Amino acid sequence: MSDEITLRPVTADDLDLYEREFSGPDGWGVHQWFGFQPTADLRRRFAENGLLGPDGGLLSVAEGDRTVGRVKWFPGTWGPADLTNWSLAIGLVPSARGRGIGTRAQQLLVEYLFDHTRADRIQAWTDHDNVAEQRALEKAGFVEEGVLRSAVWRGGQWNDLVIYSVLRAERTGGTAK
Repeated sequence: MSDEITLRPVTADDLDLYEREFSGPDGWGVHQWFGFQPTADLRRRFAENGLLGPDGGLLSVAEGDRTVGRVKWFPGTWGPADLTNWSLAIGLVPSARGRGIGTRAQQLLVEYLFDHTRADRIQAWTDHDNVAEQRALEKAGFVEEGVLRSAVWRGGQWNDLVIYSVLRAERTGGTAK
């Protein structure tokens, strides 16, 4: 892995890469393939706000000057709607997997969200069988909270997910409650 893993706003070229790399099961991988998805909405939102807004966003993951994936965040709630926290997701091109890039990208996104939003909790979940992503989340500072049974339909069956979170007070330099 390069020492230069960064997050940056999405460019029009990145959208082309996303369409090319994440258009089928090989690009997403066995644990993230949920069928073909339209790309027009992503391009429309890019034209409207660059995929950054108060209700979440999407940033490109770069290794040096090469785009190797994307991270996104979106609202998640436990309780009233005004008690929002962030949920995050990641997608890396196949050649970037297994080299620590996902761990670093998720660390950077957590830092970004704690620095620029009021969220106290950031959560992520992954397929129960996706051991590589579970390790990446743990290395990125997330704590396993439990299993969400039959939580997602993929591959013709219901699949369990493992949910993780990190709290503001748990991050380096965080403020304890």
